[in-house]
Amino acid sequence: GGYWIEGTSHNLSSLSPTLSDVPFPWSGKVKLESDPTAKLYRKHFLGKEHQNFYSSDMSLGYLVLSVKYEQIEKQENLRLLLRCLFLKCMLLCGLLCEDVNVERFFPVLYPKASQLIVAFDEHVISNNFKFGVIYQKPGQTTEEEVFSNTEESLGFLEFLDFLGDKIQLRDFRGFRGGLDVTRGQTGTESVYTNFRGKEIMFHVSTKLPFTEGDSQQLQRKRHIGNDIVAIIFQDESTPFVPDMIASNFLHAYVVVQLTPGTTGDTFYKVSVTARDDVPFFGPPLPNPAIFRKSAEFREFLLAKLINAEYSCYRAEKFAKLEERTRSALLESLFEELQLRSRSMMGLPIGEDDKIENGSGGFLENFKRVIRGRSQSLDTMGISMRKQQPATLPSRPTTAGLALSQSVAEGPKAIAAVRYLGGL
Repeated sequence: GGYWIEGTSHNLSSLSPTLSDVPFPWSGKVKLESDPTAKLYRKHFLGKEHQNFYSSDMSLGYLVLSVKYEQIEKQENLRLLLRCLFLKCMLLCGLLCEDVNVERFFPVLYPKASQLIVAFDEHVISNNFKFGVIYQKPGQTTEEEVFSNTEESLGFLEFLDFLGDKIQLRDFRGFRGGLDVTRGQTGTESVYTNFRGKEIMFHVSTKLPFTEGDSQQLQRKRHIGNDIVAIIFQDESTPFVPDMIASNFLHAYVVVQLTPGTTGDTFYKVSVTARDDVPFFGPPLPNPAIFRKSAEFREFLLAKLINAEYSCYRAEKFAKLEERTRSALLESLFEELQLRSRSMMGLPIGEDDKIENGSGGFLENFKRVIRGRSQSLDTMGISMRKQQPATLPSRPTTAGLALSQSVAEGPKAIAAVRYLGGL
């Protein structure tokens, strides 16, 4: 596939004839993009009186519903949050989408259900990121050339110091981004930073082990080639073609080119390129896309990298993997809520139904699935119990919630559908 490009203009306008006159292109705090539905439960339900329900549908699969009554301007409202996998229609009819044909939802009776639901809803939120940093010398146009660099220019060293802190890998306690912190097999040092509570480890090409006689430098490419977003740093104008680096994972590049100023200040020209199926991500580059080295630019750059990764997850290759991850987690959540609720009611549980904190618990399954997703990223190998229903009371308490019940004359529904088939 092809690539789209942002930041193709680096010519100074008549309003800014010199680098020293380049204004900062925005004001305020740059925004980190994320799934807007991930924290709806925490914001509107957690710690407040509400009810959770579960059910399954022949076509939509497993469903987990949260319901809360609210008073807004003396009007009684019903806030709904539905989690499902293949809900294509986002419009709600009555209590729920007309596509949902189950007759009843069953109440969740497990006191710690909210902990499980939060873990499920917020699994898409990451606080750990790893980005590649590739040093491209003037005139270098091949993958073999850029991965074979061992020397670091003063401009590149200044940029690395600008990005984050140089850390010793041995016994490093923070997020290691897949680097070896015990035996030194991935080098002795790296660059790391903490940005707005998110840990970032940079895979710097020149700091990863160099192997004599290996033209492909697989030790280096093994890490950077498995990143999703990478920085390309250039000391001066040099053509960069994203196809020059063969990788199933790298979907977006931020090209940073050193542009020394006449007054001693350091400036950077910035361009962004990403695969065609990666949606555009902010913050947008100014015109011209030239930045003075500053704390504001650092915040802009780190936000751009994080937003790039989130956007890349919506590309076809990663979206399919995420759909499988969510499907497995939703099934595990459903089964755990069902088993815990049956146990609370004293209903019989099959011998194979494990509900203790062990191999059958949702949190353990959650960890297992997330680990499996990481392994799938490394290899890109993507490869209903019945329960007696109860009746619907005036307010959901411990009984089943009937979907056929009309609320046209009842509380107004404030609905949020948690569509898990890809954002």
